Amino acid sequence: MADSVTIIDNRTGDSIEVPIVNGGVDATEWRKLLPNVWFYDPGFMTTAACSSAITELDGEAGILRYRGYPIDQLAEKSTYLEVAYLLLHGELPNKQQQETWTHDITYHTFIHENMRKRFMEGFHYDAHPMGMLVSGVAALSTFYADAKDIVDPAVRRRQIIRLIAKMPTIAACSYRFSEGMPFVWPDNTLGFCENFLKMMFTPWEHVPWQDPVLAKALDTLFILHADHEQNCSTTAMRVVGSSHADPFTATSAATAALYGPRHGGANEQVINMLTEIGSIDNVDAFVKSVKEGTGGRLQGFGHRVYKNYDPRARIIKKTADDVFSVTGKNPLLDIALKLEEVALSDDYFISRKLYPNVDFYSGLIYQAMGFPVDMFPVLFAIPRTSGWLAHWEELLEQDSKIARPRQIYIGAESRDYVPIEQR
Repeated sequence: MADSVTIIDNRTGDSIEVPIVNGGVDATEWRKLLPNVWFYDPGFMTTAACSSAITELDGEAGILRYRGYPIDQLAEKSTYLEVAYLLLHGELPNKQQQETWTHDITYHTFIHENMRKRFMEGFHYDAHPMGMLVSGVAALSTFYADAKDIVDPAVRRRQIIRLIAKMPTIAACSYRFSEGMPFVWPDNTLGFCENFLKMMFTPWEHVPWQDPVLAKALDTLFILHADHEQNCSTTAMRVVGSSHADPFTATSAATAALYGPRHGGANEQVINMLTEIGSIDNVDAFVKSVKEGTGGRLQGFGHRVYKNYDPRARIIKKTADDVFSVTGKNPLLDIALKLEEVALSDDYFISRKLYPNVDFYSGLIYQAMGFPVDMFPVLFAIPRTSGWLAHWEELLEQDSKIARPRQIYIGAESRDYVPIEQR
C-alpha cells in the first residue's frame, strides 16, 4: 500500500500493514496484531476519538472552516444564527429556512417562571454566573420530559432550538442576580445579540448596549466561538452524549468543562496578565521574565492545536477597533499591542510558534462592552452551544459507541486482605 504503515511485533516477528485513511489509522487493525496493548496518550494528544464532518482545523496552516466555509468569510458575511444553522444542518439556509429558524429561536427564549423564581433565585447572592449557568442548563431537563426521547429527530430538534434560544436568557438572568438587579424578560422584537445585550444591561446608561456596532461585534465573536473541533468541552459533550443522556444534561457537562481556567477562562487570564503588567513601560521587563522563567506566564499566546497565527485572532483584532470606536479604548489595549509587537519580533516566541490566539483580544472587547470578568466563560458558552449540539446530534446519527477509554494500570499487584488489627 502506498499510504500505509507497517507495524512489527518484535517479540514474535509478526507484522501487519495498516492503511492511512483521511490522515488516520484504524486502531482495530492495530488490535489484530497486538491485542491488549494500548496506545498511551494522556490528554488525547495524538488520538482521534471520532470522525466528524462539522469543523476542519489545520493548526499547522492556521486554517479553521465550518462545514467547509472559511471562518473569515463567515465572520465577515454571515450571522451567528445562520452559522448555528450551518453547523447543525450541514448547509447554509435559504431565505425561508433562515426566517423559520430565526423565528423558532426567537420565540423559545423565555424560561419557565418556576425556573427563574424557585431555582435561579435560590443561589447565594454572590454565586458565580458560570456556576449558575451550569446548574441552570441541567435543570432545564426537568422542565422538558420529552428531551429524553433522543431517537426521534423532531424531538431532538425541539431541544436544540430550546437550548440555543434559552442560553442567553439564563446567562443574563445569572448576571442580573449576581448584581442584585431585577430580571429582564426577552424582547422578541430584537435580534439574538441585541436581545441578550438588553437583558444584560437595561437600564444602565454607562454601557452603550443599544448601539448596533456592539451587537454586530458580539455576533462576530459568537461566530468565532461557535465551534472548534474536539476541544475539552466538546469532548465532554460527546462523552456524556454517548451514554444517551438528554441534550440538556450533556450540554451542562460541556459547560462545566468550559468553566475551567484552562479552557473558558483563558481570556480572563489575559486581562489579569495585562493588569499585572500595568504599564506599557513594563512590557519589556515582563517579556524578559517570561523568557527567563522568573515571572508570570505569557497568556493569550500559543494554542494546543494552532502552530501558526490563530485565524480568529486576526478577525477579532478588527472587531476590537470597531468596539473601541464606540466605547472608547480599553486602557489595557496599549499594553496588549506592545506585548504583541515585542513577542512577534522575538525569536524566542517565534521559534516556539507562540502567536496570539483568540483569547488575547476577546477579553479586552468584552471588558470594554461592560461585561465583568466573571461573565467571560458564560459568553463563551452561549455560542458554543450550537457547536456542542451539532456534535451531539452527529454522534447519535453515527450510532457511536459509549465512550470507554482504556487505561494503563500502574497500581499494586494482587495482594491479600489484612485484618485491621494486623495493619
